[in-house]
Amino acid sequence: MRFLKYAIILFVAAICFLSCEKDDFCTQNPVTPNLILRFYDNTTLTEFKEVKRFTMSTGGITLFSDIATDSIAIPLNTIAEETVFTLTRNETNNVDNTGDETATLTVKYTPENEYVSRSCGFRVIFNNVTFEATGWIDRLSVTELESIKNQANAHVNIFH
Repeated sequence: MRFLKYAIILFVAAICFLSCEKDDFCTQNPVTPNLILRFYDNTTLTEFKEVKRFTMSTGGITLFSDIATDSIAIPLNTIAEETVFTLTRNETNNVDNTGDETATLTVKYTPENEYVSRSCGFRVIFNNVTFEATGWIDRLSVTELESIKNQANAHVNIFH
């Protein structure tokens, strides 16, 4: 009798344990990659050069305001085929905004939805990426990329 009691308890515990589902967690964050930009000195081409009083906006939305940085990660518009960024800097650090210089960075691409998993859903990868720059940006390290699938390294170096 005692054996039957333990066998029933063990059987019920086994059924409960085997009926549990594995938790779904998305371990790929962020799933859709950001565009990584690095700023370099135009004279040495190998040294990072901080952009002072840097402001960046797109479509009327300010992404960064009045920062000093030598690299940034920015999102691309996943429902369009082009994103135009306005970059403003002030190398003289004048508080009254005299000395502001403006540049534009136009990024054109073909967005593609890619299924990742049930927990992560879909991500967007950007194919056939092209870059155009005007203003204080002297040159870009690349003007074309096959795709942007991750954000492990800088995609574009901006020389100024």
